Amino acid sequence: MMWFNSFKLAGRELLPIVQGGMGVGISAHRLAGAVAAQNALGTIASVDLRHHHPDLLAATHRCRDHALIDQANLTALDREIQAARRLAQGKGAIAVNVMKAVREHPALVRQACESGADAIVMGAGLPLDLPEMTADYPKVALIPILSDARGVGIVLKKWLKKGRRADAVVIEHPGYAGGHLGAAKLAELRDERFDFERVLAECHALFQSLALGKDAPRLIVAGGVDSHEKVRRWLSSGADAVQLGTAFAVSEEGDAHLNFKQTLADADPAELVEFVSVAGLPARAVATPWLKQYLRREASLQASARADARRCTQRMDCLSQCGLRDGISRIGQFCIDLKLAAAVRGEVDKGLFFRGASKLPFGQAIRPVSELIDYLLHGRYPAAIGQPA
Repeated sequence: MMWFNSFKLAGRELLPIVQGGMGVGISAHRLAGAVAAQNALGTIASVDLRHHHPDLLAATHRCRDHALIDQANLTALDREIQAARRLAQGKGAIAVNVMKAVREHPALVRQACESGADAIVMGAGLPLDLPEMTADYPKVALIPILSDARGVGIVLKKWLKKGRRADAVVIEHPGYAGGHLGAAKLAELRDERFDFERVLAECHALFQSLALGKDAPRLIVAGGVDSHEKVRRWLSSGADAVQLGTAFAVSEEGDAHLNFKQTLADADPAELVEFVSVAGLPARAVATPWLKQYLRREASLQASARADARRCTQRMDCLSQCGLRDGISRIGQFCIDLKLAAAVRGEVDKGLFFRGASKLPFGQAIRPVSELIDYLLHGRYPAAIGQPA
């Protein structure tokens, strides 16, 4: 007898462990496929996946044709989904994370569905139109990422009017998660409205008021889940699954360069940097030399901000709204795609390394996905390493 219930999604019974989507290219086919092979939910981050395909990268080098770059990324996404499914060998499930803030998000959603993804996960904005984008694929599970019950209510009520329900909802705590965070301002990252106890209770009350019954979406808590004890706590407190990002990013199967993994593993959670990203969202990252230098210059860069398409160094207009390209002085003044691409290559002096604010289950050790999932669910620590204090 297992102490936990299975996580039911897309007609499958999975382990209640979800690997979060991390881009650019941090969670691609190798990581997502390895997680799915353990009968959990693996997630491919859809943004700019051409960086994992030398032929596509070469074909778009110094390219100014947005359509060609977009097509290369759609081709890369299809390849990644197919490769992840081969690794999974029919086990688990494969989700694709698509950021609402990305300009080409409708095309990415469509490609993910056509390529056989089991679920679409969408955050970085309210995914109010996701049902329309997936109307031809009713069997694909839809999972919005939100941070408080108010946001959940807005999305669910809008979707229900369109005849579509959410299969699950990721409840991401901006005080602990890495990358782009679901709060309007930096000062709100640790607001009590994001506390899991409160959000879980409010969501269950919302589901009851909407008379969803057995069709209520599954709840996945994300952010700060760093131990077996916390997994037990949240799965016993109204959550159906837990999601982790950084812990999977530093696994042996993580798709990023070893330098990326070790930089995240070595970082002190107490010394992470919180700032406003180029997309206008709060973000959390490792205090690398580039990020420290950028923040020292941020005020002067913002003062000289101006709308100029030539500032788009990747020539791809990746975001619907970009502080650098669009001259929005109050938000980040750098090319986020360029910095995240450098990070996945392990270029510590140039890259932007997003990270969650909690300790890692295995400390600085880089271990396989199978050991991480085993520890999270059963508390068995790898014999090959000493347990961190």
